[in-house]
Parts: sequence; C-alpha cells; structure tokens
Amino acid sequence: MLKQSQKRHLKALAHPLKPVVIVGANGVTPAVLDEVRLALEHHELIKVRVNAGDREQREALIADIVEATGCELVQRIGHIAAFFRRNPDKPRITLPA
Repeated sequence: MLKQSQKRHLKALAHPLKPVVIVGANGVTPAVLDEVRLALEHHELIKVRVNAGDREQREALIADIVEATGCELVQRIGHIAAFFRRNPDKPRITLPA
C-alpha cells in the first residue's frame, strides 16, 4: 500500500507519460492484461487509456486491471489511469519513505 507522499511523488513522475496500453471496446481481455503486466514489469509506472462509455464502466475496468495485475492505482483523470507496481528484480523508481 502506497503512502500519500509516495502517491504524490508517483503522480509527478506520471504527469509527462503517455498511455502505453489502451483498453478498447472489448474491455479488459487477457491480451490487454498481458500488455499491462509486461509494461509494469519494464517501467513500474504506466498510464493506461480506458475507453469506456461511462464512469461506472471505467471504474470497473480499472478495478479489473488492479485485481488481475496486482498493481496499485496512483491516479485517475478522465479516461487515463496511472498504475504502479514495484519490480522486485530491478527497481527503477525510488520512492520516498
């Protein structure tokens, strides 16, 4: 679980990032989850664009991603969500204490 200070730090790091995965009309498919896992393993902090019709659908898709990949939601603004998951083998991002 991330502390507020860590989330603030990650939000600042995520700000200039572009979405690396886009969830389309088919929703959170196994292929999408594989791409999210791969991106998290490589980058630790990623943005995902969730193209869903309404807010409730977006919330459900984001919750599915968090549950299936073991990542944490850092920030959500509109259709864009930022996720973080520490890479235990090669940590790339230093978090404040």
